[in-house]
Amino acid sequence: MNIMEVVAPWEGINKALGLSGPIRDEAHYEALLSFVEECFDRFGSDEHHPVFSLVDMLAERIEEYERKAHPWPQIAPRELLAQLMIEHHISQKDLPEIGPQSLVSAVLAGKRKLNLRQVKALAKRFSLPMETFAE
Repeated sequence: MNIMEVVAPWEGINKALGLSGPIRDEAHYEALLSFVEECFDRFGSDEHHPVFSLVDMLAERIEEYERKAHPWPQIAPRELLAQLMIEHHISQKDLPEIGPQSLVSAVLAGKRKLNLRQVKALAKRFSLPMETFAE
């Protein structure tokens, strides 16, 4: 293999996806999200397809852009939990990740803070970063 066998295809990929720098703007961000979605639509059943190496690289760029352009709102973990309970139609007794209903009630009232185990479990349940539940 010589360098030109790699450079030529890379130039085409770079031109199409704009990978030579960070995501430029919202339009570039949306285009990359669409590309990633199409990769999953076309190749999702083949997790070993080589395109997923590119998707991994794009995911890092997308995450970086989202942290800057779409940061999580500054909301107390207990307020976020209360909102998620409403959105998901769950009650205090439906949160074994925290513990018994009395403990959930204490967390929601601000009398108790979530511990690391609870934060991890809630982040997994609601598919959110752990930081959203940490104080």
